[in-house]
Amino acid sequence: MSPSRPQWVVLSLSPHLALAKLAASQHGVVSSAQLCNLGYSPATIAHHAAAGRLHRVHRGAYAVGHTALADHGRCLAALLACAPGAVASHAAAAWLWGIDGRLQSSIDITAGRRGHRRTGIRIHHSTILCEADRAVCDGIPVTGVARTLLDLAGERTARALERNVERAEHLDFLDLTAIDDLLSRCGGHRGRHQLADAVALYRRPGFFRSAYERKLREIIRRSGLSIPAFNLFVEGYELDAYWDTARFAVEVDAYSTHGSPAAFERDHARDERLRLAGIEIARFTTRQIDSEPNWVGKQLKARFLRRRLEIGLRPEP
Repeated sequence: MSPSRPQWVVLSLSPHLALAKLAASQHGVVSSAQLCNLGYSPATIAHHAAAGRLHRVHRGAYAVGHTALADHGRCLAALLACAPGAVASHAAAAWLWGIDGRLQSSIDITAGRRGHRRTGIRIHHSTILCEADRAVCDGIPVTGVARTLLDLAGERTARALERNVERAEHLDFLDLTAIDDLLSRCGGHRGRHQLADAVALYRRPGFFRSAYERKLREIIRRSGLSIPAFNLFVEGYELDAYWDTARFAVEVDAYSTHGSPAAFERDHARDERLRLAGIEIARFTTRQIDSEPNWVGKQLKARFLRRRLEIGLRPEP
């Protein structure tokens, strides 16, 4: 039987194993306080940092074993460098939730009390951040989606915020009840009115469901026309986009749903019944929306304005 490993060796390895396990669960980063809890003294931390086993990211936050931190590690390192209770917020939270495409060079952090400036960290102070505004995403404390959208609304253009809201809806993160609760208690937050405007569309009955309806909405917006209702039932039929005042509808045709003779006949009969009810219909294919959005926009605008004139309405500005 081989001799057992000396007990002192096991004891000397256990803090390192615990550190490796902790770092693996925290995107490769740890805090000074966590190192102390594992039995590392300030002198030992300094020694490991000098030896290249710990790499300081911020004051009080270290990467373990290497400096090639992924973005999640950057977010958590920024949090570990701040006071307990802080959360990733604003653009950093938007990236974590997937409603923004890239993580900025400075990480946004919101805390209940003001903190010292840190290089690479934007620290925000909030007195209205409550438990309902907190969440965890990929193991990182973060503002919930509603609070994230509110913070973005205070800093971004209306169009940029609209894209963030659209992305949140696409990911099934858009919770109007949570947003309403937040708007009722956020006081004078500078993003309050902008967020209320950005989600107003989603309060209409039957907002858009498909990616092509979102693209159609963008074409309509760029054409300068008012935004219609989407997926609204009119005269017993569900219409992709509909302007009630002009009695004008747009349908998006995909070959997968309109490519058979039977579907063609049904659509033709449907359009005739709607025209008899006084509703004008314009149809565009998914290929046209994908490949010729400018042409679609010009055609749609011309037909819409002509329709308004036909029924005695003034042209839109």
